[in-house]
Amino acid sequence: MKPKRQRHLHALDLGAALALTAMYVGFARLPADDGQPVYTGPFWLGCLIAAMVGLPVAVRRRWPLAVLVAVLAALAMASLLDIPREPYAAAGLAAYLVGLAEPARRSVPALAVTLPVACGAVYIGEAVVTPAEDPWGAVGVAGLVLLVIGGAWGTGFTVRGRRAGAAREQRRRSERALDEERLRIARELHDIVSHNLSLIAVKAGVAGHVAQADPREARAALKVIEETSRSALAEMRRTLGVLRTEGAPLGPVPDLDRLGVLAEEAHRAGVDVDLTVHAVEGLAEGTQLTIYRIVQEALTNVVRHAAPTRCRVTVEMDAREIRIDIMDEGPPGARRQAVHKLPGGHGLLGMRERAMMYGGSFEAGPRPEGGFAVSVRLPAEGNQ
Repeated sequence: MKPKRQRHLHALDLGAALALTAMYVGFARLPADDGQPVYTGPFWLGCLIAAMVGLPVAVRRRWPLAVLVAVLAALAMASLLDIPREPYAAAGLAAYLVGLAEPARRSVPALAVTLPVACGAVYIGEAVVTPAEDPWGAVGVAGLVLLVIGGAWGTGFTVRGRRAGAAREQRRRSERALDEERLRIARELHDIVSHNLSLIAVKAGVAGHVAQADPREARAALKVIEETSRSALAEMRRTLGVLRTEGAPLGPVPDLDRLGVLAEEAHRAGVDVDLTVHAVEGLAEGTQLTIYRIVQEALTNVVRHAAPTRCRVTVEMDAREIRIDIMDEGPPGARRQAVHKLPGGHGLLGMRERAMMYGGSFEAGPRPEGGFAVSVRLPAEGNQ
C-alpha cells in the first residue's frame, strides 16, 4: 500500500475514533426523557468508557485483534451501565480489520468469541440489569449487534480473499511472463548458435579439405570462421546481457535490413541466395525480428543439409498478409529427386512456434522437383 494512501486511511480512522468517543460522551449525558434506561454514574467514568470505546479504533490497522478485545470489553461494560444507544459500531469497525488483516486461524476464533460476548452483554444489559422491554426485544437488539459485527467481519474476510486471489493471479501472470521470456531467449540463443555454428562447420570443412592444395582458399575460410565467431559472440552477449543487468546497453534488434547480411553469410558457406524483399515498410519491430529469425533458421537448414546449392528467399506483404518463402534446389546430386525426409532438430519447430505466436501459418516440406521449401504466412493486421 502506498504511504500516502496509508496516511489517508489512518486519518479516517482517527476521525472515526474521535466521532465515536464524542458520541459515547453524549450518551453518558442523556436525560431520562424518552423512558429508556440511562447512565446514572459519575460523568468522569462515562467519559473514560467513551474513550475506551472510541479511541482504540484509531489504531485498528496496526493492532486489529488487540483493538477488538479492548473495544469489546469497553462496550460490554458500557452495556451493563446503560450507555450505548447504537449497535456496537466500534466493534464492527474493529471486526472488519480483523477479518481483513488477520489470517483465518486467528480471525475465525476471534469472531467466535466476540459474537457471544457482545450479544450476551447486550441481552444482560437490556433484559436483566435494567429491563426496559420484554426479553424478545432484548433478543432483537442482540441480533442487530450480531448482524453488525458478523457482517463487518464477513466483509473484511471476503475482501481479504479477493485480494489474495488477485495476488495469486498476478504471481501466475508474472511466472507466465517469465517463462515466456525464458522461452524467447532460448529461441534467440538457438537461432544464434545454430546459424553461426553451421557456417563455421561448413567453412572449417572447406579449410581442412583445401589446406594443402589451396592455402589461399583455406585462409579465406578461416577468415569467415573468425568473422562469424565474433558476430555470434557479440549477439550472444547482447542477448544474455538482458538476463544479467537491467537496462544494460543493447545493440540494435535484428530487422529486415539485415536480411542481406544473412544472404552474404549463406553465400560464404556455399549457398547462392536470391533475396527479394518487397513492400514490407512499417512492420512492427517484433514482427521484423520474427521474420528475420525464420529466414535465418531456414537458411541455416539449407547450409546444413543442402550446401552447395541455390536458394530463393522472398519476403513480401500486401493488405491481407505477409508472405515468407524460402526454397532451395537441394544438394547437387539430388536436384532432380524429391527429398522425403525433413531436416531434424528444433529449427522447424521454432519457426512454427514463431508463426503461430503471430496468428500465422507454417508449412515445410520437400519440393517435387527437388530441394526443400518453407512457407510462412502472417496476418498483416496487427503486425504493423
